[in-house]
Amino acid sequence: MTRLNEERQKELEPKRIAYAKAQLEKLEFDVTESATELRFIYNGNVIKFFPYSGWHSGKGITDGRGIDKLLKQINRSKNEQRNSNS
Repeated sequence: MTRLNEERQKELEPKRIAYAKAQLEKLEFDVTESATELRFIYNGNVIKFFPYSGWHSGKGITDGRGIDKLLKQINRSKNEQRNSNS
């Protein structure tokens, strides 16, 4: 028996990839897509996001799970940068 429900993954993953990619592109990131992950550059570092599991990892962010948590981290950091430049 495999660890994942592959049918469920095949059903959900494309929707999750599309949603995550759209959200990251709204924040003006250039997103690269592969079969199971999204990659983008944040503060000069590659960030990987795995849409099915929700896991995100990379230098410059706190590793964790969930697109909403990743977006919060990135937005918080962008807002802090804007405020320090003002």
